Amino acid sequence: MEPFTTHTGIVATLDRANVDTDAIIPKQFLKSIKRTGYGPNAFFDWRYLPDGGLDMTFDLNQPRFKGRSILVTRNNFGCGSSREHAVWALEQDGYRVVIAPARTVDGKRLPGFADIFRNNTTKNGMLAIELSEAEVDAIFDMVAEHSGLTATVDLPDQHVVLHTPSPRRFVFEIDAGAKQQLLGGLDDIDLTIGYEADISRFEAQYDPLNPQR
Repeated sequence: MEPFTTHTGIVATLDRANVDTDAIIPKQFLKSIKRTGYGPNAFFDWRYLPDGGLDMTFDLNQPRFKGRSILVTRNNFGCGSSREHAVWALEQDGYRVVIAPARTVDGKRLPGFADIFRNNTTKNGMLAIELSEAEVDAIFDMVAEHSGLTATVDLPDQHVVLHTPSPRRFVFEIDAGAKQQLLGGLDDIDLTIGYEADISRFEAQYDPLNPQR
């Protein structure tokens, strides 16, 4: 897995809340036993017309977002089923970062991302950033005002800088374990191998006939 330190790319906006994993990668594409080839089918039902052409009314099909690699969307992104394919599809479609806001409604906090989706991003080297709703609104406004707007995401220093005429900086929080996993480019197998000596020591000492020893 490629380590994540900093990334600079074009910012694209998807003005939809509660985007579930079936919208990100519909169920008919889950039949493959491979982990490749999902990118062109990301957001399939919104992205394409019945004749297979691009639906230019879909936010992410706008020419101004060509070559984008940072996705900014609304709250509760990646809800629904736990399919890891959703992250594979986004990554293979060119995204390295997804940004979404948390918001509070009637005293209840609505997260930027569904928990399982967020965990899957970390396992696949993609950075999921949660900002406030006001900060995400500001990003939407700046992207609308500046075509081809780019941003730099700095994971070590935990901030996002939008390259507007007067650059805007947004600070984000991230779980320490997830941060180290992304910085090191470590998937779950890599993390397990890191405990190989401990595992070997346990196996050498463990007696299955006397597990209390």
